[in-house]
Amino acid sequence: MQAVAWRQGWLVAGFAGLMLVSGMARAEAAVEWLKRAATAAQQQNYSGVYVYHHGEHVEVLRVFHRTDASGEQEKVEVLDGTPRQFLRINNDVYCHLPDGKHVRLERNAARRFFPALLPVQPAALLDYYEAKLGGIERVAGRTCQVVTLEPRDGYRYAFNLWVDRQTGLPLKSRIVNSNGGVVSMFVFSEVQIGKAPDVQLFRNDIAGKRIQKAHLDQPVEVGWSVTPPPGYERVQEAVRTLPGKRAPVTHLVFSDGLSVLSLFVEPIEPQVQRLQGLSAEGAIGVYARQVDGYAVTTLGEVPNLALIETGNSVKKK
Repeated sequence: MQAVAWRQGWLVAGFAGLMLVSGMARAEAAVEWLKRAATAAQQQNYSGVYVYHHGEHVEVLRVFHRTDASGEQEKVEVLDGTPRQFLRINNDVYCHLPDGKHVRLERNAARRFFPALLPVQPAALLDYYEAKLGGIERVAGRTCQVVTLEPRDGYRYAFNLWVDRQTGLPLKSRIVNSNGGVVSMFVFSEVQIGKAPDVQLFRNDIAGKRIQKAHLDQPVEVGWSVTPPPGYERVQEAVRTLPGKRAPVTHLVFSDGLSVLSLFVEPIEPQVQRLQGLSAEGAIGVYARQVDGYAVTTLGEVPNLALIETGNSVKKK
């Protein structure tokens, strides 16, 4: 009887060990897919049309991405609503504003456009997300591997990625909240991979236009201390002059490599009615409070906990 019990215990332990090894292997496979996706978004030539769903809003965009000896060139055009166009040349992003007269230039910008949503080293995400392999599904007529990143805490949402099995390029991305609701989604409706778009598409027509520069390559003394949630690091800081604002606005951006939240600090204008507490603008959560005569606003596609703790941490230096 003891021998039987011992053997059953050994079988259970062996099975548990096999399951553990299998789970580790699947996690490693998921990370390899993430690495492949991050590399493809930077190194593949591609063009296509994708749809961005956020809350009740839907936008259709066209993207061209080219890599050559000079580096990366990327052009994104919004095809409906207010005309907008973004041109990225390596780390410089030119935003052609709707008035046709102004271009906002961000040097050394952290901004990246879909499908380049992953950090260069996706394995760094594993401190805050659990990577899992999903099934095989089709997007824009191409076979994709589904990869899920589940948050390990309440400061970030889950991400689902559909990665083209042939090239590694992400063709669909979805942010999912703790209730299983879709916060936002990017998805290609048509895509061409492997053919470099014509270099003439990336001509930067700025002749006669006013350039609004936001220098992001040098640290800015913003005069405020902020403690973001665990894993979030400051990736951008600037003091900007914004339309309709009498005084410059301090803008800080924090990211864990995937989730992103922004913080704005500006002097309170007594005649302007301002929101307080939690609210939302479509899929974007917003938290606002006042600190020593300044309005502090945090916003992003992140859980309210991340917005509230970040906003409440703001203090004058």
